[in-house]
Amino acid sequence: MSKDYYNVLGVDKGATHEEIKKAFRKLAHKYHPDKEGGDEAKFKEINEAYQIVGNEEKRKQFDQYGADFQQQGGFGGGMGWDDFMQQARQGGGGGGGFNGAHVDLGDLGDIFGELFGGGFGFGGGGRRKQHKVGSDIEVKVDLSFNEAVFGIEKSIDLHKVDTCKRCDGNGGEPRTKVDSCKTCGGHGIVEQIQRTLLGAMRTQVECPDCRGAGTIAEKTCDECTGTGVTKQPTNIKVKIPAGIEDGQAIKLTGAGEASAYGGDHGSLYVRVKVKDSKQYTRDGETIRSDVEVSFPQATLGTKVDVSTVDGKVELKIPAGTQSGKVLKLRGKGAPAIGSSQRGDHLVTIVVKTPTKPSRKEKKLLKELADLNGEEIINGGGLFS
Repeated sequence: MSKDYYNVLGVDKGATHEEIKKAFRKLAHKYHPDKEGGDEAKFKEINEAYQIVGNEEKRKQFDQYGADFQQQGGFGGGMGWDDFMQQARQGGGGGGGFNGAHVDLGDLGDIFGELFGGGFGFGGGGRRKQHKVGSDIEVKVDLSFNEAVFGIEKSIDLHKVDTCKRCDGNGGEPRTKVDSCKTCGGHGIVEQIQRTLLGAMRTQVECPDCRGAGTIAEKTCDECTGTGVTKQPTNIKVKIPAGIEDGQAIKLTGAGEASAYGGDHGSLYVRVKVKDSKQYTRDGETIRSDVEVSFPQATLGTKVDVSTVDGKVELKIPAGTQSGKVLKLRGKGAPAIGSSQRGDHLVTIVVKTPTKPSRKEKKLLKELADLNGEEIINGGGLFS
């Protein structure tokens, strides 16, 4: 019975090459024999399918004649699994052939590299230095309420691993000759054979002599002993954006610790702690505060000065305003990070009740109660 390679990969017959490639990579990761839950038979089957429908010429033949167009396991011209693995171990150069068969090994090289943590030499492209990155750092910065609203530049003192100032990171004493590493030819990596369930795999690892730098100095730096890094005090100026909130962090790529032997710097995370305000609270771009008004002011209406982050602002209190009423000052709130638009300042009206009214005030309040037909029961001696 002919195999349905599209079904094996879980794609439609009209799938694009990128869709087929994506499905193949997903299944190869899932069924690789060296992974927990892997399945060697299934792994071979999906590779067989990809070598056919992932190849434009073979896909046309398969679509026309079915899987019987090649009787030798789908790898073409008598090329079986062992031949395929031999081709893989030899590097492939992005494609190779046995008895006229062309095999695309680049995708397998990427996948095996991800699974085993090294390059396997299947695909095209030259050898590259391994990507090393220094440690990330997190620091905390205290901000006032207004600093968080409007933003500010802060100066931060750190003591961190950084590029050696004596050798400028190359690991050699000043005026010392620095040559390409003879062991790795300046690539920073060397190849080694790794044994797996699928046979011997050619992997790429960090060069043990230059430690991945690709260069070796005639005389190592006295300050950093050849590593290219030292621990030293550093000052960094950080622009805190307007609108930042308590607990948020800013990432400064490349401002973290340096990596030894020519690697990249890590990142610096600046996490902010916003101090509480006695006047305001904040919810995103909205700032809130309270303002007290007297009973007559709330009844008759008035204008009062309200404190905002921009200074004093006059607020109109409509006649008949009840305690708890919220009035809005548009555009007097905080901005969203990266935006020039600001939120609103919401003011909650608190009607102040007199606790020790004068005799005249008591009389006027009593007259007001009588005018409204309200009965006053003297439970606290207010009108006594």
